[in-house]
Amino acid sequence: MPANRPRASFEPIAPDFDLRELVETTENFQYVDRISCETIEEQGLENFEKLILLHVIIGGKPLVVDGWEDRLDPWTFTPKWLRDNHGDKVENARNLHNKDSLTLTVGHYLNYMGKLTDQYWEKPDNYKDKQRQRSYLKDIDCPPVWQEKLKEHIPASLFYWNDSTGEVGGPGAIDEPLPNGAGRRKGKGVASAGDLMSSLPMEMRAENLMCYIGHEGTYTPAHREMCASLGQNIMVNASESFGENGQPEKPGSSIWFMTESKDRHTVAEYWLSVLGHDIEIEDHFAQVVAWQKAPFKVYVVEQKAGDFILIPPLAPHQVWNRGTRTMKVAWNRTTVETLELAMNEALPNARLVCRDEQYKNKAIIYYTLLKYSGLLKTARMQANRSEWEARAIHSSKKVRQVQKDFKRLFKLYKNILLSESFALGTKETCEFLAFDSNVTCAYCRGNIFNRFLSCKTCMDMLNTGTDEPYDVCMDCFAMGRSCACQSKYKWVEQFKWKELVARYDEWRQQIIDMDGGLMATTPQSLEEEREIYTKKTTAVVCQEQLKLRPWVDVKQPKPESEEDEEEIQVDDNGQVKKTIKKKSKSWLENNKSCHVCLKKHPKWMMANCTMCERGWCYGSLWRAHDLMPQTVMEDPNWECPHCRRVCSTGACRKDKRQKPYEPKGTLLGHDTKKVADVRSVEALIDFGRSNLSWLKDATNGGAPESSARIEKKRLEAEMAKLHEPSLDEHYADEDEGIVLDDGRGEIEYSPVDDMIDPALGGGGQSMWRPESQLDDSMLNVMSGANGFDAPENGVYPEPDYPNDGHMAPAAMMYQPADGLMMDGTPTFAGSSRKRPRPGDEEQIKLVSSKKRKTEEDRPLPKNKASKQYQTAQENKRLEEAKKAGRFIQVLASIRGRKKIVKLKVIKEKLADFAIKEARRAKAQQPGAQADASQNMVLQSDIAPPKTFGAAPVKINGKKASNKVVRIRVEEDKDFTTRERSDRRKPGVSQNKPRFEEIEVESDFDEDFEGDIVGGETSQQRKEARRSSWLARKRAPGDEDLPDELPADFRDGDANPRREELRAKGKERRATMPARPPLGLKAPKLKPARASTGGVNENGEARGRGRPPKTKVDPVAMAKAAMLEDENRRAKIEAAGIIGDDSVSGSESDSFKSAEDGAQEKEPEKVKAVPTKGGLADRATKGGPADRLGKKVKIVGVKKSGPGPGKSSYKPAAAVVISTDASSDDESTEGEIAPGPNVRKGPPGRRTLPTVGAK
Repeated sequence: MPANRPRASFEPIAPDFDLRELVETTENFQYVDRISCETIEEQGLENFEKLILLHVIIGGKPLVVDGWEDRLDPWTFTPKWLRDNHGDKVENARNLHNKDSLTLTVGHYLNYMGKLTDQYWEKPDNYKDKQRQRSYLKDIDCPPVWQEKLKEHIPASLFYWNDSTGEVGGPGAIDEPLPNGAGRRKGKGVASAGDLMSSLPMEMRAENLMCYIGHEGTYTPAHREMCASLGQNIMVNASESFGENGQPEKPGSSIWFMTESKDRHTVAEYWLSVLGHDIEIEDHFAQVVAWQKAPFKVYVVEQKAGDFILIPPLAPHQVWNRGTRTMKVAWNRTTVETLELAMNEALPNARLVCRDEQYKNKAIIYYTLLKYSGLLKTARMQANRSEWEARAIHSSKKVRQVQKDFKRLFKLYKNILLSESFALGTKETCEFLAFDSNVTCAYCRGNIFNRFLSCKTCMDMLNTGTDEPYDVCMDCFAMGRSCACQSKYKWVEQFKWKELVARYDEWRQQIIDMDGGLMATTPQSLEEEREIYTKKTTAVVCQEQLKLRPWVDVKQPKPESEEDEEEIQVDDNGQVKKTIKKKSKSWLENNKSCHVCLKKHPKWMMANCTMCERGWCYGSLWRAHDLMPQTVMEDPNWECPHCRRVCSTGACRKDKRQKPYEPKGTLLGHDTKKVADVRSVEALIDFGRSNLSWLKDATNGGAPESSARIEKKRLEAEMAKLHEPSLDEHYADEDEGIVLDDGRGEIEYSPVDDMIDPALGGGGQSMWRPESQLDDSMLNVMSGANGFDAPENGVYPEPDYPNDGHMAPAAMMYQPADGLMMDGTPTFAGSSRKRPRPGDEEQIKLVSSKKRKTEEDRPLPKNKASKQYQTAQENKRLEEAKKAGRFIQVLASIRGRKKIVKLKVIKEKLADFAIKEARRAKAQQPGAQADASQNMVLQSDIAPPKTFGAAPVKINGKKASNKVVRIRVEEDKDFTTRERSDRRKPGVSQNKPRFEEIEVESDFDEDFEGDIVGGETSQQRKEARRSSWLARKRAPGDEDLPDELPADFRDGDANPRREELRAKGKERRATMPARPPLGLKAPKLKPARASTGGVNENGEARGRGRPPKTKVDPVAMAKAAMLEDENRRAKIEAAGIIGDDSVSGSESDSFKSAEDGAQEKEPEKVKAVPTKGGLADRATKGGPADRLGKKVKIVGVKKSGPGPGKSSYKPAAAVVISTDASSDDESTEGEIAPGPNVRKGPPGRRTLPTVGAK
């Protein structure tokens, strides 16, 4: 399991942090060297490219090029331009406080950056709150306009996807067609590409031109650039004291903590052993005090607008954003040097932690060789045409650099083919799959170039409906990573092997032609290289492992075999005394004991020594001796640690001939199975376990940062720094013997007056003295400053002495690492006065782990006395435990052991556990959400996807319940979509009732719309009326279909055949016979309109109604709405829904007198009695008023039953029945509210009002 140990916590940086004081008072802090962009124009691009090569790529130190803010377009690189042109673009902002993403638009994020920043300035200690919202808009696509603008100013060799650094019309140039017109133009000369990613076809390239927009408190954890590439980062905009709209803002900048490439191993071990994090995981932002205590040099820079930072390969660094706004553009470049680092170091490290390989390094090597081969062929053809062209091509430094890069790439290509070569004399049937650069390993997620292994047995285990074979790279399979099948893999290749070998022979012949014949360094043919290769290739290792590993049928798992045999012992009386379990003979034959862990493992999981008969499990070899499985497997004559006299087991430590091996580095362990394919297993090694039990905790002086492992790596880094960065045989300058110290093309650092970093004082030029001018006293002082003895040759890098007139070469101008002040005091270069902080030294804050400690995590005794004391204490506890009858429990606690007991639990009990757990989680969820929402300043402006059904609405803190009503739908023979022919089967009844479920919302939504909290209630009511039958009718994937008819479904746009249907309807009605008169019609209801009760707190109308012209009293409007609604309900019931059986005797007499034609002087008042069935169960015709042919109007309302605030109420209305036709126009106590929208149907069919309508 991963190590359970204290880890360094995240500690935010204060907004008023004084960076200058920090650098001046910290011994190992130094400002990053910087030059001005104007110096590049003055000294030439060629010298600048040489500076980048020696200082950044080979030297491994960061560099800043400032002054770009005056050259960039001031109108384009602004938040206003970004908001106007890309404000509606949806992106995912990274919430750093809770490690999730927030979907929003770019414009919405830009509008809230001020509020996100102000939360850290409201109180002095607000920045310490780690749960405050930190939303970082990172890794978003760069606008194309920004890309074009940057391309105009950034040097072409450093820009994104640069395909050639040659000059137009240079040596080897050929004519090329115009991109946007007819004709041809002069192309660029033969030269290497600035970014080898451009060699890939366009569809295979990785797009890494990204934008980063952040506010105060956002950060990027400590990390290294992917695949050892070169990082470029330029800040295009930063907030100032006032924004574009005149609002005050906090000045924006970014603080970078950077290291050298040569210190990368020291940084990695410091991160693991002291901070408790892995630099490869990229999940920890180191504290400032952690950088202060680091045993390596830390380069610091405050990046402001116009600063262009160049990041060396494999150099760890982290960034902290300050102020209201910082806007940066970043991209990565791949060169020959970075490809070598990637193949040898970056990719193996990334494979171990399963980090994505997005740059397709092996494919870049292959396609770059194709490209360079074509360029060299073209140059050779032109050289053969004339002597002048031959002289120009042979003297061109760029052409010769392409040749040298071609040789270095060919060496990498040779290693790729050797690793994929099968054993000599064997043939494997390989399935062919055309290369498209999209095949990745199912475990490590690395890109696969050619050959790999594929399992077709478990391809349908994911239950996705499609067959997905398990593809694993050869390196992971050799490490023991695979699917649960473990064996019976099929070989797959993406290139024909003959094609790759033919390319190898062709490019090898080109190298021979370049050299003028066979040389000592000329590569051999692939067959000869394979014969002289002393180790087994990765493909051969996989071939052998496929034969050794057993196959497991995951579809039909076999029951556990009876590995134990019971031996029954009886006493003298023949009774069973005890039963002893023994392993079967077959099990003992197939398993072997490990020399280290003493556990028996299957023999195919063991490494056997060729000198002795000892067996070693791969887990012990990895954690105790730093030996990967493929390292052991590829060595045909492997000797075990015991035979090499470095065994570290307890028994071998007593042997004086053995010198126990101590691991070189710390392994915390990572559970990579969470990242890999769900079908993945680790058959040989559990890489999630740490090696802490094998490490010694001895430190120099007790400080963890001065442990022996860190000190050893620091000394190795210092020795590597002694080698002066220079151009070796891999670069064209050495061939011509170019003099580098002639003073021409000198690159100086920015002047003191123009420096942003104040610690770059002492002049803009670096002083350098040749080694012949160094005396012994100076070397002794430097030895004391560096902490190690000077080498015999006396060569040290960049001593800072007074100069005697000798200037540094153009490409070697960088600040010295260590040096002397005028008084002889040792100091770091770039720091004027370092004042240590006595007394108040801050410590690194750690977070202790609360997980249970295991036996391997227990600290080992420091010495023999401590071990004796610990043993005595344990024996005392065991003696007391024997007396108390708890010996087994105490012994298991001391040893860190546990016994797993399987108990059978009935399903009902398990169901109860699940229900209780769900209730507990539900009870805790609202509080957690409330705590998290307190500090949420920015929320998404993107509407969440629609879900069927409306969520209950909270009204005054209470939840309004929605009811589902089942309504019977009767068969309508006149208006049916079925065929009218009778297709009934004899004896089968067709009169089955049909029902429809309608979700009806609470009465609160109708009558008290203004009291509903949060949002438009009209839309909620609209969603509440959706039919559940429609939800059941939908198929999966139909979420985007409409839920109901649109509001304008009668318009021409929604119904293009409206006029045609209307014409057909008129013709049909003209041919229909006239219906007999049915007497007087029921009172005609007015069309529905928006309720006047839907007003907000300002008296303005809401929803679908038109807002009133004058401001009214909301309370009066609400009362009027209630009165109108009650009048409407009462009028409808009185007009056509009250039946004959509901009328009282006096009312029947009045009806009869009305039929006799009696004239009444005053209208009779009839009370309408509410019926049980409600609106849905009453017909709209046939009521008493309909039979009498009289008009009905409301003259008063008296509310009965529960009032507002309940789910329902029953109004009682006083109804006036009159034969006066003018009564329709007379007004009553309030304007009569319209009735509900009624769905009209044919005669004789019941009609239902629209539930919830107004």
